[in-house]
Amino acid sequence: MTRREPRRFDSPIYVTRPLLPPVDAFMGQVAEIWESQWLTNGGAKHAALEKLLGTFFANPNVSLFNNGTIALVTACQALRLSGEVITTPFTFSATPHVLCWNNIVPVFADIDPQTMTLDPASVEPLITGRTTAILGVHVYGYPCDVEAIQSIANRHGLKVVYDAAHAFGTRIDGQSIANFGDASMFSFHATKLFHTAEGGALVVRDALIKERIDLLKNFGIQDEVTVLLPGINGKMNELQAALGLLTFEMVGRERARRREIDALYRANLKDIPSIMVPSLPPGVDGSYQYFPIRVAPGEAGVGRDKLFDGLRRYNVYTRKYFYPLCSDYACYRMLPTAHPSYLPVAHTIASEILCLPFYGGLTNDEVLRICDMINFFCHRRRPGVAA
Repeated sequence: MTRREPRRFDSPIYVTRPLLPPVDAFMGQVAEIWESQWLTNGGAKHAALEKLLGTFFANPNVSLFNNGTIALVTACQALRLSGEVITTPFTFSATPHVLCWNNIVPVFADIDPQTMTLDPASVEPLITGRTTAILGVHVYGYPCDVEAIQSIANRHGLKVVYDAAHAFGTRIDGQSIANFGDASMFSFHATKLFHTAEGGALVVRDALIKERIDLLKNFGIQDEVTVLLPGINGKMNELQAALGLLTFEMVGRERARRREIDALYRANLKDIPSIMVPSLPPGVDGSYQYFPIRVAPGEAGVGRDKLFDGLRRYNVYTRKYFYPLCSDYACYRMLPTAHPSYLPVAHTIASEILCLPFYGGLTNDEVLRICDMINFFCHRRRPGVAA
């Protein structure tokens, strides 16, 4: 069996590309900000974006932040978390970092082999008298098993917080992902589907908790002479909010195009034996934030690292996301639950995962060429198959 070597891309194809409105439209927003001379501290753009997102999430308890990490730090403060919090090692480093910044010990639990999110069956045995919450991550916009996690939390009197950085637009049986748990954090970093260049938000169930969050993100200041809490500066400024108002108008078209690209990838990768494309659970409409695949190791296939290197030689930049596990970082590997014996599924998936280029600006031809490259490398590396 022979395979023709694919043609290298002339320009790099990156794993994502920021969604940007026309520069003239943004400058129109900037002109309005200049006219108002109100740059931060809850101006008109901030108020408009917060209201818009409250409608989008079907929840008015939205609080905007300068970035998602500070939002998650503040969630821990607002919910008065302490002691230990059970979370996943298969996530971006910010997830366990926010716990440490709150003097909370991260306790790592294994992940589900299908959704790659926190496995409820691995959570419950780790609960101790010091556990105050469960911190799940909706990885790639694939939702955690929210019902099972909430059931565990209810039995043990725990809070539930979700890192929903990847999950803007994810819905479960028609319900926004923002309305599960006690608090959900959304990242509006430039790499995200919806963004404000930098930024984030907390969405909570309890209006009183939102009031506390709004105080905490503004130094704890109630008025000109009253400071109620030892807060932090987590406010989103007017320039960020203005960009968000414009980007939001583009998200629907972007998601629709990403849905088409998702289908094209799936159709052209499904017959490659060493490639597995994860599927969303029934009833879930995903965010289309990333397009992950799993690459079989060793003799079963080319292996993730060789495919990563091979695609890069052809100017296709993928991402080993998430590798290594957070539990393998020097600052966490001494924790008892960081040992690989606690996390067999997470270690397997971390060695296989690869996120392919995925953004609305990709053409069908570019997607097909990437699929051809993957097919070429996977068949060339199989024993007994010539290139």
